[in-house]
Amino acid sequence: MAESGKPGVEEDPELQSRLAKLLTVGEECQTVPELTRLLQSKGAEGQPRFNLYDGFEPSGRMHIAQGIFKAINVNKCTDAGGHFIFWVADWFGLMNDKMGGDMEKIQVVGKYLIEVWKAAGMNMEHVEFRWCQEAITNEAEAYWGQCLDIARRFTVSRIKKCCTIMGRGEGGLSAAQILYPIMQCTDIFFLKADICQLGVDQRKVNMLAREYCDAAGLKKKPVILSHHMLFGLLAGQAKMSKSDPDSAVFMEDTREDLVRKFQKAYCPKEAATGAAAAAAADEDMHLTKDELANPCLDYVKQIVFGPEGATFTAGGTTFSDADSVREAFLSGALSEEDLKAGLVDAVDAMLAPVRHHFETDATAKGYLDQIKEWKAKGLDKTAPASALKRLRIAALEGVGDLHAVFAPAPYAQIELEEVLNILALLASKVDTAKGGLQAVLVLEDWNAFVCNAMTGDKAAIRASMTMLSTALRILAPEVMERVFVLWQSEEAMRDSSTYWVSVINVGRKNSCDRVLQTAEDATQAGQVVAGMMHVATALATNASTLVCASGTRQEAMHNFVKEYVEGVRSSGDDSISIPDVSVVPCPTWRLKEEVAPVWDASGSVLLLDNDKELNPKIKKAYCREKELDFCPPLTIACRCLTLGVAKQVQISRKEENGGDKAYTTAEEITADFGSGALHPGDLKPAVAKMLNDVLAPVREAIKADKDLKKVESDLKNFVKKNGKKGGRW
Repeated sequence: MAESGKPGVEEDPELQSRLAKLLTVGEECQTVPELTRLLQSKGAEGQPRFNLYDGFEPSGRMHIAQGIFKAINVNKCTDAGGHFIFWVADWFGLMNDKMGGDMEKIQVVGKYLIEVWKAAGMNMEHVEFRWCQEAITNEAEAYWGQCLDIARRFTVSRIKKCCTIMGRGEGGLSAAQILYPIMQCTDIFFLKADICQLGVDQRKVNMLAREYCDAAGLKKKPVILSHHMLFGLLAGQAKMSKSDPDSAVFMEDTREDLVRKFQKAYCPKEAATGAAAAAAADEDMHLTKDELANPCLDYVKQIVFGPEGATFTAGGTTFSDADSVREAFLSGALSEEDLKAGLVDAVDAMLAPVRHHFETDATAKGYLDQIKEWKAKGLDKTAPASALKRLRIAALEGVGDLHAVFAPAPYAQIELEEVLNILALLASKVDTAKGGLQAVLVLEDWNAFVCNAMTGDKAAIRASMTMLSTALRILAPEVMERVFVLWQSEEAMRDSSTYWVSVINVGRKNSCDRVLQTAEDATQAGQVVAGMMHVATALATNASTLVCASGTRQEAMHNFVKEYVEGVRSSGDDSISIPDVSVVPCPTWRLKEEVAPVWDASGSVLLLDNDKELNPKIKKAYCREKELDFCPPLTIACRCLTLGVAKQVQISRKEENGGDKAYTTAEEITADFGSGALHPGDLKPAVAKMLNDVLAPVREAIKADKDLKKVESDLKNFVKKNGKKGGRW
């Protein structure tokens, strides 16, 4: 018995048979022990079936590897106890503007391809076709949450290694091409696949899924069963190409097509050289070494002998296995002419049921006739990049001049300086003498998560942003009455399809390197996704002005938005105006003279400081008599007076020292401090009292609201959990 208490392979002939059958599907299995354990718990009689998955984009013709070869492998998998899920990537076709960017046409092509598989002999009893657009739309939060979690855990360099799944190398990648492997990795978990049954060319992204399990602490990894990639029919082709009609057999090919293609096919008897040798050695396409790289023998082995019990007749001889055919050909017993003639007969017999199905089945014929009509009219062509698509938020449409302010990255230790800087940005554009909506405050919670803010703790990110927006409403109610608070994730989920098409369109028009110019850490894949999402979110605000503080990364991010809209408009789309970027000076509040190498709470006034925490900070703050260049208490006093969160700074002192005095303007208090009329010893306690008065309504609101009190508790617990590591949390 195996250690698990279940029979081992050698003790269970039925398990041994199922395992052997599955291993004939894959050129590689990652890993055989894991597959064995899976088969011990799933797939046998009385057990649930295990899930396998493969995906396809309905974007055109189906070649024989997708058709006959796939049908053969699926039948083996379902015979072994599997439930095969085909992920019909109609949404990806829409994003790539296939079939002219028309979803209805894309879905017709998808249905046509399903009919091909039916006719090709695929047993549909345990096969499921899941349509990407419908599935993702119905479970958008789960899908995109998983996608962002994968993105945040990998470097750009690692993701680039997966980009051969799109037939491209690593150089000159668009930002969208970084997102595609992340989404494909997401598909695996979204579909709850036990086995990834795709081609060797997809191996790197499937391995990414296994690495993600390690990074995320998931014990159960998907098994990878990578099937062989058929060589292209011409010399030097590591795989078939849809763009070269003579590189592959297609499912609608006639016998005449087969004769022409196989007659022209590369068919060597000696080890490949030159381009053919390079194709044979391409590890992205072939894991099993084949120095001959003979596509005709490849078809014999993989296609003709794919079904169990198959035979092959050529040159008057009937062969029962592929090795015998290869031996006969290499020895000269089977001529190239006879080998190719036998291939024509064998493949033609396999395609005949497909042709018959599309001639006699009304539904299948209808799909094919539609596609032929679209081809005749040129409507099947890939369209140019779509016109600007953006999420539309009902509350923000038709507002007129609208100004957008984006909150900074969240922390549990929220600095009052940041709160008032955001207020300053809003106040620079909001006229409280006028009514109506004038600005939008954007809380980019998704961006924060994918950039690993607050260790990627979604609840902590939500708590920080909730506390920030609540404090703004308490401190400046008249301003905030005219501000729409936009949660990025919530608005995106209202129309997730449009939002993510918008995100990916940004990525299609910009290189990965260009997006990373806006990033805080250019090594991380999550930063690429965040850059694209920032543009899509900014477009959703429909803002005429993007406002940011001076000296922050947001200026570069907003200019990227402006650049993107300029590019869209230059191509003829004037559906959105080019936003202005407004940069507002915001002074620093650093309390200490020296710049600490690591952020220290004692050097900052925090939103959640109580009086016992706040007062000592101000008392120890740097403040030299008459020195105006750097005087944090004076800067704080001026900021609060200018923004109106404090009505006055009340100085309490003896008559001989000048007596009590209330300052109501920044100019007045600055003049007195600069002249020496106001001493640091009098300024500091007055500023501490002013700050406690400013924060008092926030403290009272937290005490009175149990939900807000929990938010405060969550933030403080987060700091306790992580604060020992040093720095700001």
